[in-house]
Amino acid sequence: MQIRKLIDKPHQFCLLIALSVVLASLVSFSDAETHYHEFVIQEQPVKRLCRTHKIITVNGQFPGPILEVRDGDSLIIKTTNIAQYNVTLHWHGVRQIANPWADGPEYITQCPIQPGGTYTYRFTIQNQVGTLWWHAHSQWLRATVYGALIIYPKFGLPYPFATPNQEIPVLLGEWWDRDPMAVLQQAQFTGAAPNVSDAYTINGQPGDFYRCSSQETTVFSVESGETVLLRIINAALNQELFFAVANHKLTVVGVDAAYTKPFPTSVIMIGPGQTTDVLLTADQSPSRYYMAASAYDTAQNAAFDNTTTTAVLEYGSETCSARRQSSQVLLPQLPAFNDTATATAFTAGLRSPSKVRVPNNIDENLFFAVGLGLINCLLPSPNCQGPNNTRFAASMNNVSFVFPTTLSVMQAYYQGVQGIFTADFPPVPPVRFDYTGNVNRALWQPVNGTKVYKLKYGSTVQIVLQDTSIVTTEDHPMHLHGYQFSVVGMGFGNFNAARDTPKFNLVDPPVRNTIGTPPGGWVAIRFVADNPGVWLMHCHIDAHLVWGLAMCFLVENGQGAQQTVIPPPQDLPQC
Repeated sequence: MQIRKLIDKPHQFCLLIALSVVLASLVSFSDAETHYHEFVIQEQPVKRLCRTHKIITVNGQFPGPILEVRDGDSLIIKTTNIAQYNVTLHWHGVRQIANPWADGPEYITQCPIQPGGTYTYRFTIQNQVGTLWWHAHSQWLRATVYGALIIYPKFGLPYPFATPNQEIPVLLGEWWDRDPMAVLQQAQFTGAAPNVSDAYTINGQPGDFYRCSSQETTVFSVESGETVLLRIINAALNQELFFAVANHKLTVVGVDAAYTKPFPTSVIMIGPGQTTDVLLTADQSPSRYYMAASAYDTAQNAAFDNTTTTAVLEYGSETCSARRQSSQVLLPQLPAFNDTATATAFTAGLRSPSKVRVPNNIDENLFFAVGLGLINCLLPSPNCQGPNNTRFAASMNNVSFVFPTTLSVMQAYYQGVQGIFTADFPPVPPVRFDYTGNVNRALWQPVNGTKVYKLKYGSTVQIVLQDTSIVTTEDHPMHLHGYQFSVVGMGFGNFNAARDTPKFNLVDPPVRNTIGTPPGGWVAIRFVADNPGVWLMHCHIDAHLVWGLAMCFLVENGQGAQQTVIPPPQDLPQC
């Protein structure tokens, strides 16, 4: 009776609906939790490949702790550095709305936490669900300082796919049989390319195909008929990777903490910084199957780690006698290291599950040429061991980014300190050329600078990231801090606006925070500049980052407190 009366009275019914929405939001808010963690950055002896090395870890764990939260939750992570290096932590893919102070890249949004120092990262997850991760953002410390950040839906909200029986984080990494910081320091001294890794790893273990490793190979147990959600993270320092599971199909359901249309595949390609969520059904005969990862490498005539890491998918229903008999574990057929066709087909197959709000009227139409370069040396020198007496470099629009050392860019902007950066990053290359053709050697040497590009709050932005053939064409996994963006188009050769723009996907493009430039090609992204602060954009191949393949966006404050950067925390580290 009461319901019928309310229905008969439209105004009261509308009031009830409004009240229900308010109550639902209050329940959602009340369900949000705050998670407290203590991270201690410390040295830890770890044995791999027959040798014990002292590596930098969080809480002595390698990989580091898994953080599990729900959308809307907050995290407070007290970070104490008792290692010998300066360090910062980055929460890769977290939007950090109006809170760049928690983003973490050293000398961009904060000064590093010095040995003996402490800094507490405080941030809230807002409208993000899926798999992200965290890692050090100081020199090459992220080789061993990283872990998963898993974001579940809010209470009462299901996945847009059948609930899996279990969920497994799969962290792909790289291992050097020496101190990664020493590898970096040697490369910085010589100007040559750094030594490649000695192994890849799955959850910190190299697997059966490396010396002294088979006893510690990671094993994942499943039961016949189960559906498993694999949360795959490429934490490798310098390498895109192919990944597959023997005899099992994978269905991609998410990338970079954004859902996708279900996409069946036998192999994925995942770049450094990217995450991919896949469903796997244990529908094969009970046995043991390798999951494996190996290099996808696009640089021409460049050394790379051509090994294969493995873990074992083991059916729990396999009998003990069958397990003893199945000494031969089935290995998946991975693509060749230079199989760009497979990598491109995978990336191009990703779509959002429904219509995406993609900006149509563009305020900032940017074109960034990204790639390598060489710095010429006047005389032969131990510091010039790159090709033909040079030092390797990298740039965006011919600017090789130089990180400050006395103050972070964000602090300088907030405090009005001059001389730390300039706001003149070029929106297009200073000289236009045949980017993927035979480039004049006069264009191979970039200029150094700490340059940012200013964006007005709320402006709509399109960036075309154009790979170049300077030194070599290459797939550059480009990561934008503080934002998710729509990947509206990609192709090979030089971008042609008249030809390529009409082909953009403005309906259901995938939403990402890291996207690779096709080797010798381009990729186009769009987003709305709705997050004020300083946000780094860079290649997630760390060898390229230290060479200067980076720039910063400075998004100005909008109107009111919700569109304004919050004040810096009291314990923000000093340089």
